[in-house]
Amino acid sequence: MKIGVTQIILGDRSLDATLDLCQRAGYEAVELTFGVDKDLHVDMSDGDLGQVADKCKTAGVEVASVIAHYAERGNLMSRDSSQRDQAVKGVRRAVAIAGTLGVDGVLLHPGQLTVEGTYQQAWDDLRDALRDLTAEAGDQGVRIGVENVWNKFILSPREAVQFVDEVGSDWVGIYLDTANMMAYGFPEQWIRALGPRITKVHFKDFARRQHSFVNLLDGDTDWPTIMSELRAAGYDGSVIHEVGGDDAAQIEIAERMRKIVAM
Repeated sequence: MKIGVTQIILGDRSLDATLDLCQRAGYEAVELTFGVDKDLHVDMSDGDLGQVADKCKTAGVEVASVIAHYAERGNLMSRDSSQRDQAVKGVRRAVAIAGTLGVDGVLLHPGQLTVEGTYQQAWDDLRDALRDLTAEAGDQGVRIGVENVWNKFILSPREAVQFVDEVGSDWVGIYLDTANMMAYGFPEQWIRALGPRITKVHFKDFARRQHSFVNLLDGDTDWPTIMSELRAAGYDGSVIHEVGGDDAAQIEIAERMRKIVAM
């Protein structure tokens, strides 16, 4: 598996600076974020996106996945339909960007569960929105990965499996974060349950006693089991870390990742 870093934790770092860091640290892959106030803009033309792809290829860094959002991100689980529509707009654009770049996956943070309405309504709204996007995702050859995040939603591997299966398309799955369930569950159980429903993987670590995220290898994650279960599930894509820190820290984290994937 290739190791990589997400721009989520790199702040406003430009593409050139990101690729420079990847080369110095030995990251083989990167997750790119397209927003509104940075060089990677959500409304870049296809020509500009082609230049992005060329830069990454020249640097020898694979674009593993894409995130895209507008200034108003929306919320796919809001009872406000305008919030859901705005979120769909972002997902649709992320899929188009990934397709133009030749990238096979996008990350979707579905939004926050709100107190209004019911859990089932939020479930149905998100499921139906994703069903509506599957044709576009298939046309672009891009899988939409719903990340397990701290949003009071999809709190067990059983739920995650049921949700993906209700969407009913290979173009939608789970973007697995290895630490986001550790306060209440076990990542290895999620991997065993989800199997090929896993689209992409974020590496993080978590210390249960402190109830906090920590550097890779400093927490309670059973990394040998995680690696064994990912391989057993047939996952051979990139693993992207989401751990903050300056350049020196990022270079050191890359070494930690190399130790993990060798397990």
